[in-house]
Amino acid sequence: MLAVISAGIAPGLALLSYFYLKDRYDSEPISMVFRVFIFGAILVFPLMFIQYVFQVEGLFVTQFSRAFIATSLLEEFFKWFILMYIVYQHIQFDEPYDGIVYGASVSLGFATFENILYLLAHGVEFAIGRALLPVSSHGLFGVIMGYYLGKGKFALKDNRMKWICLSILVPFLLHGTYDYILLTQERWIFFMLPFMLFLWWLGLRKVRIARLSFLK
Repeated sequence: MLAVISAGIAPGLALLSYFYLKDRYDSEPISMVFRVFIFGAILVFPLMFIQYVFQVEGLFVTQFSRAFIATSLLEEFFKWFILMYIVYQHIQFDEPYDGIVYGASVSLGFATFENILYLLAHGVEFAIGRALLPVSSHGLFGVIMGYYLGKGKFALKDNRMKWICLSILVPFLLHGTYDYILLTQERWIFFMLPFMLFLWWLGLRKVRIARLSFLK
């Protein structure tokens, strides 16, 4: 049990530490980051219930609707809602890179608890694959969401809504594409590998841009 829980927690905390330590100039309070992480973890239960209801009621049965509506839109919207409700107006959100820290935190909280439940059900032998795909992809969706929220927070009023809309739209499309590949491709690894490389490139690029914006 301890080994499974440790294997479930380790990748999420490692990725969160990486993005947190990139914020070298005005680091966020660990208590606030941890709070957002816990809110992300708590999301697992209501979202699992809603997805179960969808399945029982026969809603969103096509592969496309399962990937983009029942999974991607549902999960990314609620993570976005937590960021907007708890973080966006908070005094600690005082530079663009903070959005990345909090976006990664809520997403990795969700991914970490989901990962623990999966490993408890299926075994610790899946830990490496889970760390490389679901956990890291969730973290990167959160990074990208947080990047656009950071842009919106500090943009001119006329441009603010554009960035806020992108903060939900881009992660939704990326997450939906990720799930659609898994659901529809028999040899999904050949499609997933370039997609994950692109996702890492995009996420790290957003990190670099957000950090540079602090220096301007």
